[in-house]
Amino acid sequence: MSFINRQKYAEIVEMMDHFPVVAIIGPRQCGKSTIAKEILKEKKEHVYLDLDRLSDLQKLKEAEFFLEANRGKLVCIDEVQRFPELFSVLRAEIDEDRRNCRFLILGSASRDLLKQGSESLAGRICYIELSNFSLSEVNSKTDLNSLWVRGGFPDSLLSGNDEVSLVWRENFIRTYIERDIPQLGFSLDSVRLRKLLTLCAHQQGQLIDYTAFGKLLNQSGQSSRNHIELLEKTFVVRILKPFEGNLKKRLVKTPKVYIRDSGILHSLLEIEDINDLLGSYVMGPSWEGFAMEQILAEHPKLKPSFYRTSHGAEIDLLLQRKGKTIAVEFKASKAPVLSKGFYMSLETLNITDAWVIAPINDHYKIKENITVSGLKTFLEYLAENVK
Repeated sequence: MSFINRQKYAEIVEMMDHFPVVAIIGPRQCGKSTIAKEILKEKKEHVYLDLDRLSDLQKLKEAEFFLEANRGKLVCIDEVQRFPELFSVLRAEIDEDRRNCRFLILGSASRDLLKQGSESLAGRICYIELSNFSLSEVNSKTDLNSLWVRGGFPDSLLSGNDEVSLVWRENFIRTYIERDIPQLGFSLDSVRLRKLLTLCAHQQGQLIDYTAFGKLLNQSGQSSRNHIELLEKTFVVRILKPFEGNLKKRLVKTPKVYIRDSGILHSLLEIEDINDLLGSYVMGPSWEGFAMEQILAEHPKLKPSFYRTSHGAEIDLLLQRKGKTIAVEFKASKAPVLSKGFYMSLETLNITDAWVIAPINDHYKIKENITVSGLKTFLEYLAENVK
């Protein structure tokens, strides 16, 4: 079996037994096609279309006829966002022959952008998001620093050296801006979009100021908001929402922005290797975004938010699931020091389970309810204690 996310592989195969359509969504080049082709190896009768190929796109010119002719096979359609009209055809075909494990579709856009899919296939489709490589997947094949610096895109992480990895990421950014966004039907100036991505990188882990972004880009704040939301729906940016609770404290209501893949972040900021990163002002925000993505990729059922009061008391990340809340603080230091505001926030929220995630290998308690640990240890803790 190829180097793939085996946990996601098992999840996809299981859902295919329960739904007529399973959709694997995630950023371009994250391994969707690789995992789909591994699944197809186990299916005797199947057909695979890559809609990036004009010849395959042409096969769906008469989509109803094509699907009917291949009714007895598992049909896999890659880059489905290039042909959104297909979803209504899929619905009719499924209603004609209602069986599970009929279609496996792959898309580089969120379900919100695939609106026709959400509307036409309600009750017939299961969405599974595939993220870039995580620490648990590549632990035996690379080290933490390489994953942090290069990010989790397979071709970037597994490059022969840092220079080749950086070239791959720069090409990815260019292709994303110049080809992928226009293919989704959005006509955006590529130079302005590149500047917006770079601004987001410089503001990694900071509150979003749409108005300030708009002034820097010579556009309205609303346009900047719309464009950042598009970056979010194509899996390049994460918008982290603030905690909402019935507290007497005045809470910040503005979300934070992160470039999701640390390698893409470093490319945008011209950080080439671990030494460049260790000497950069972005080291702390980079570690925060990197570690947070690792956590959310392995535990997508956790509800993430951050906590900040108008007086500056803050918790980087709150993870909520079935009434349980875990507080997480990220520190890019071998000897992390916590602020008074962090302790105050734990007391205000009555949190009894708090973790400080640092680039270390061991773990230890600094108070009864606060553990300092490396990322791997915390991921193992979540796997055992949060279902």
